[in-house]
Amino acid sequence: MEFPSKLIEDAVNEVSRLPGIGKKTALRLVLHLLKRDEEQTEALARTLTAARTRVKYCQKCHNLSDHDLCSICTSNKRDHSLICVVEDTRDVLAIENTAQFKGLYHVLGGIISPVEGIGPSDLKIDSLIERLRGEEGEVVREIILAISPTMEGDTTAFYLQKKLKPFNLKVSTIARGVPIGGDLEYADEVTLGRSILSRIAYD
Repeated sequence: MEFPSKLIEDAVNEVSRLPGIGKKTALRLVLHLLKRDEEQTEALARTLTAARTRVKYCQKCHNLSDHDLCSICTSNKRDHSLICVVEDTRDVLAIENTAQFKGLYHVLGGIISPVEGIGPSDLKIDSLIERLRGEEGEVVREIILAISPTMEGDTTAFYLQKKLKPFNLKVSTIARGVPIGGDLEYADEVTLGRSILSRIAYD
């Protein structure tokens, strides 16, 4: 791809490093930014720089936050006896968008993957155990493992179950099955099999 300017080429190369962005899409975005008012482009650059330098991880649950503790952990409207364990912040956002969960979260920062060299010590598992050992005014009664149903995810969930066993609390996992509006003939065998095994009473 030929560029009319080395500066544009450099900008395209940087934007194309983003996930899901190819060189053509990156070029369209860069050209769009060049057409916008200079103030708008500078505002975008400022907000990205501020996010990169000032956003931190919650000291309690490891979710992204503007402060040492995130708004979910500090909310008195949440059920502090319920902790949902997820892989990363994107999972927190997905669950929050359902407006169905009112407990707290714990972000592992990944899942166990020997192929990628990620072991239990690379995840935020120790801090979860510390939370369960008891903070003043907070008693956990249930842990929900909301981890992707992949081989690595199942390995992580199995490891967590073993680590959580001594605490004698309820450990559950999110239901897995056929999505609403989906046809059975298009469901894969594993999903369909798990939905049969995880069947619930018909009300």
